[in-house]
Amino acid sequence: MGPLAGIKVIDMTTVLMGPYATQMLGDFGADVIKVESLEGDVTRLIGPTRHPGMGPVFLNTNRSKRSIALDLKKPAGRDAVLRLISSADVLVYNVRPQAMARLNLGYDVVSKVNPRLVYAGVFGFGQGGPYAAKPAYDDLIQGATALPALMAQTSDGTPRYVPNALVDRIVGLTAVGAICAALVHRDRSGSGQRVDIPMFETMAGFVMGDHMGGLTYEPPLDKGGYARHLSRDRRPYKTSDGYLCVIVYNDKQWDNFFKATGRDDLKHDPKFASFAGRAANIDEVYAELARILETRTTAEWIEILNKADVPVMPMHDLESLLDDPHLAATGYFPIVTHPSEGPIRTMKVSASFSDTPAVPERLAPRLGEQGVEILREAGYSADEISGLVRDGVTRPAPAS
Repeated sequence: MGPLAGIKVIDMTTVLMGPYATQMLGDFGADVIKVESLEGDVTRLIGPTRHPGMGPVFLNTNRSKRSIALDLKKPAGRDAVLRLISSADVLVYNVRPQAMARLNLGYDVVSKVNPRLVYAGVFGFGQGGPYAAKPAYDDLIQGATALPALMAQTSDGTPRYVPNALVDRIVGLTAVGAICAALVHRDRSGSGQRVDIPMFETMAGFVMGDHMGGLTYEPPLDKGGYARHLSRDRRPYKTSDGYLCVIVYNDKQWDNFFKATGRDDLKHDPKFASFAGRAANIDEVYAELARILETRTTAEWIEILNKADVPVMPMHDLESLLDDPHLAATGYFPIVTHPSEGPIRTMKVSASFSDTPAVPERLAPRLGEQGVEILREAGYSADEISGLVRDGVTRPAPAS
């Protein structure tokens, strides 16, 4: 049983940001009830599948959950959600607050049904500014928080998005922390509260924490930016037969590097001899490091640098990452048997707890798979459940 055992979460999120957050809550032991539309979360359709509606993005962001499908635009569907909410600890949604209000499921409504509820919204923008009602997606927020502009500075000048749903996952992680903090407060005070986790503000702080630079001061001392991060030679280094990830950072590591490579001449160069010197000349430092690393093979450098205690890691691609010896030793990518999808590769919970192990007990559900049991737990009779199915408010459980 994980550290959140006994916590009930109503998950009204779709796509990635919200589901990633609620999967983590479920991995930590919470009972997460995923409320889907009758068509299901759109991520069910993304990527290669063995069976319709069970794509890899969905499988990897919706384990540790139970699924119920409800038409929330019908009064009976909304009533069913309110009944679920009445005994829940947390509600998580990731549509705009205005949409929740149109469903008559705003905080002013649900807090009367359950005053102890933590009502958590993960959406685009804080509600105090002119962007409050704007839609938001990962790409838009990356652009609005300068990530493509920073990418352009380090490459050929073309702005590019980070090839990862970086915003969705960072904001999802932030939401987990905020929800857990609100639960601690609830347990101390007895009262729930509304918690907003906006994408734009979260990512503005995430990016500018590194790159505020001289813009920290008023008047500014420079135009911002962390020089080491923006150096064009801060990248995987080419070796004689491939690429390698190396960072030589502090004075001890540089001393070890000079000894291991026979470059004592650099030790006496003011550009290399001190942290301040290297920081002021970072482009030249990284360019010289790149030239040195081209002289040997990847395997040779890994052996040399490991012996010298200089931080080094292989540059994996998606396939080779699965075979990394450390991840293999820790069993990070276990192959498990999904009830409908057969053998699938999944990922362990990265956090470990000495007393309350977080071991996911449920794989991602089929659409509406646990709907009947969820409604039964909420007090619905068999006849009432049959009526909801007949009236198109919910879906019957999928066939085995």
